[in-house]
Amino acid sequence: MTPLDLTKPAIGSWCQIGHPANAEILAQAGFAWIAADCEHGEFEDGDIANFCRAVRPFPCAPLVRVKENAALPIRRVLDLGAAGVIVPLVNSAAQAEQAVQAAHYPPKGVRGFAWHRGNEWGVKFEPYAREFQPLVIVMIESRAAVENCEAILAVEGVDGCFIGPYDLSGSYGITGQTRHALIAEACGKVAASCRNQGKAAGRHIVTPSREEIREALDQGFTFLALGMDTHFLGSGARQTLAMLT
Repeated sequence: MTPLDLTKPAIGSWCQIGHPANAEILAQAGFAWIAADCEHGEFEDGDIANFCRAVRPFPCAPLVRVKENAALPIRRVLDLGAAGVIVPLVNSAAQAEQAVQAAHYPPKGVRGFAWHRGNEWGVKFEPYAREFQPLVIVMIESRAAVENCEAILAVEGVDGCFIGPYDLSGSYGITGQTRHALIAEACGKVAASCRNQGKAAGRHIVTPSREEIREALDQGFTFLALGMDTHFLGSGARQTLAMLT
């Protein structure tokens, strides 16, 4: 499995459609990581395993946004071969600690030992159990999370955070206005906390532009998701049809 180096910019993308071809195409394009979206996308357990298989031949890390911050969903996707998890709706340090505990084996956490596809069905049981370090990225997507971001990012085992721009805008009462000054201020606070704690600062630029990507990098965000399979498919189709007019 390709490890993800968060000491430098790590540019990834997002999958909502639970078909491995989408992940394969994005990984082949050159993204450093691809995330399968179990919260809002069309993914079941079998889809996650095939997603990880599709990404594995490329220098690309398969990550999964789990559907909730709970032990079983987090343990399950790691068993299916994910390199790490992106955990939604983390609003406090206690919730961040809960995510870390679910992702790690004892004594650090509560993940259960077993043969699974992550350790090649037991062939690499011992080295996997001893050496595997899951990436734990917590999502900052509410006003409360922004206010608590310093404490959240101070939790040992949290590797970074990821801003959910649409949920964040909703929590500030400006739903969908992801370029609003309030969101820019919140993003700046999160990025500063990441610098203070030595953690990766992440955000999703759903409809990427050169200007917004440069702005995010200049602000200190180095864990970026650019677009997603549904956006690429829809926008590509519309651009093609526009050539007829």
